[in-house]
Amino acid sequence: MPTSDERQPLAVVGGRLCTGLADVTSDLTALDSAGFWAVVIPYSGAPVCARFDHVVPARLWRGPAWVGPRPDQWRSSLDERSFGRGVDAIRECIAAGGVYQVNLTRRLRAPVAPDARIEALGAALAEGNPAPFSAVVSLPDHNIAVASASPERFLSRHGDRVSSSPIKGTASTPTGFSDKDRAENVMIVDLVRNDLGRVCDWGTVHVPELLALEAHPGLFHLVSTVEGRLRPGLGWAEAIDATFPPGSVTGAPKIAACSVIDELETEPRGVYCGAIGWVDADRRLGDLNVAIRTFWIEGGELNFGTGGAITWDSTPDGEWNETELKARRLLKVAAGGSTT
Repeated sequence: MPTSDERQPLAVVGGRLCTGLADVTSDLTALDSAGFWAVVIPYSGAPVCARFDHVVPARLWRGPAWVGPRPDQWRSSLDERSFGRGVDAIRECIAAGGVYQVNLTRRLRAPVAPDARIEALGAALAEGNPAPFSAVVSLPDHNIAVASASPERFLSRHGDRVSSSPIKGTASTPTGFSDKDRAENVMIVDLVRNDLGRVCDWGTVHVPELLALEAHPGLFHLVSTVEGRLRPGLGWAEAIDATFPPGSVTGAPKIAACSVIDELETEPRGVYCGAIGWVDADRRLGDLNVAIRTFWIEGGELNFGTGGAITWDSTPDGEWNETELKARRLLKVAAGGSTT
């Protein structure tokens, strides 16, 4: 990565360093035009697609080390009591037959130095919490400063083949999963199959992997994969429109779950629970993550989101503790401290 104090637009996505910003648009059809694109699609907000002229293998950050907020400087959009009331409200919706599952989240904020470099945080995450779908995107003139350590694939494309790998089920040990975790995963697999079925050829949508165990720093996840073949004439814009926001961070049925989320969450999610990644339009390839385990700078503050899926078997204490578990390691990395 560059070391100059001058803040040049850049992205580190898919193991590549992208510089030489050529174009920025919110039009997702551009992803089927030409060139290499870094993509940020907030859960709440307009997409940002940035085309770069210079794309090389990523290299280590050689600038100043990241120094972030102390753990006691973070404040949450929902405190433990408010979050618990949200869990109870969702369980009431489930009992009434309106939803089966809703992902309830909270947004954390903390002060950050005016000269903070999101690239430095990205480097700290790569060292302290490496992730298969990590990404850094910095577009100073477009108010984009994002560093993601996501373990989850939202949407991948290889020619006319598309796939999604939702994560549902989180535990601190490989044997710590419950029937609730497995049920959550299967529900979202059905939802993703339905989403991809809207844009894929009939009979091509299938599930090659169900409830696979994946190990990530400090956590274990249950992961499934859904694949299909895009119908002729359809591209990124149609595929994203059919599948966004990701089912694993909304719930089922998706439209009803999103309505409950809007009622219960007190602040917009922003980048959190959106999608970040890359598209090589020339080669018809691309990979977008689910923007979890993700930090972004906005309004002079560092932001982070954490949450979990609420089902009938959920308890307020259990769900709050899961959000704490998911956040703990990442917030320690973001403080600039050791994770060992």
